[in-house]
Amino acid sequence: MRITHVITRLIIGGAQENTVASVLGLRNRPGLEVNLLSGPTTGPEGSLEPAFASCPDALTIVPAMVRPVHPWKDLRALLALTKVFRSTRPDVVHTHSGKAGILGRWAAHRAGVPVIVHTIHGPSFGPFQSFVSNVVFGGAERFAGRFTSHFVSVADAMTRQYLAAGIGTQNQYSRIFSGFHLEPFLAAKNDPALRARLNLAPEDFVIGTIARLFKLKGHDDLIDIAAELIRRCPRVKILFVGDGAWRERLQNRVHTLGLDRHFVFAGLVRPEEVPGYVGIMDLLVHLSRREGLARALPQAMTAGRPVVACDCDGAAEVCIDDQTGYLVRPGDGAALLDRLLLLAGNPSLRARLGAAGCEFVRDRFPVEKMVESLRELYEKLGAKLPG
Repeated sequence: MRITHVITRLIIGGAQENTVASVLGLRNRPGLEVNLLSGPTTGPEGSLEPAFASCPDALTIVPAMVRPVHPWKDLRALLALTKVFRSTRPDVVHTHSGKAGILGRWAAHRAGVPVIVHTIHGPSFGPFQSFVSNVVFGGAERFAGRFTSHFVSVADAMTRQYLAAGIGTQNQYSRIFSGFHLEPFLAAKNDPALRARLNLAPEDFVIGTIARLFKLKGHDDLIDIAAELIRRCPRVKILFVGDGAWRERLQNRVHTLGLDRHFVFAGLVRPEEVPGYVGIMDLLVHLSRREGLARALPQAMTAGRPVVACDCDGAAEVCIDDQTGYLVRPGDGAALLDRLLLLAGNPSLRARLGAAGCEFVRDRFPVEKMVESLRELYEKLGAKLPG
């Protein structure tokens, strides 16, 4: 079976890590020929393209497939993808992300690809953007949904949102959690050397985030309560792991508040280094307003760290209130402050939540389970084809 995945770009991010892990994992399964088409990777968020250094034939860059809406380049990307699919004749095209999801599915349909799958890593429409944007992106998703054989949701919340928007039917959806290699996170330790390198003292209480420094990721919500949090718990340090277009803006906010010594901007961290950073955190906060299901949440849980998350999209499916962490409503600074102070002052509570989170993740998020679920899905869809 020939399977081609398509994604807009390979920056360091959850959807991209999921896609790379899927492609590389499926390539190790007998009877499968798997490759990936991606647009060029640009920007401060880093690149996952080096993951294909040992199998360069698995990755092909489509220069015209760029993230911003660009009618001329979008048309060129559509034609280029259609040409590739007609030439290589894949049995399955599996698309990821917004731009590649629309153009990739449309091109696969034009080329007569028999099975077209799309993974919903996060919503393309919703209250986080304008009415006009929702009309355009919602309409594009409904258009592409007409020739989508099956949808993979990283969280049940995505299935509910897309069904409510009139995209597909219930039997066209499968939830497959975004798996990862558990072992490095299970082995994560509070490394004194890494703490020292980041100017974190052994006694500091480290609240960490792992996310692009960009809009809708919730960094401002944490900065908003930081002064009061630090006043009531002076040993707090806030560690931002990641980079992005908003880094300078966020650093300026912290500086204006006079809180520089309580914030650490670690910058871009390679995926293989993330477990080490999770290891030096006492808890992880993820306050994104738009996220299918952030991989940072189960990754921190695997390391036995409690999590505090914005009750948005799929977060509640892993951050179970008072069992593995705490949920807060978007923009509810008082509740966020209360939960962080509660955890900072209660080591036994952190240990209980962390242990329950680790147990929850063990059976649900292994990368091998994700890859096998995809293989089974492809076989099931292929078996329904005539002849």
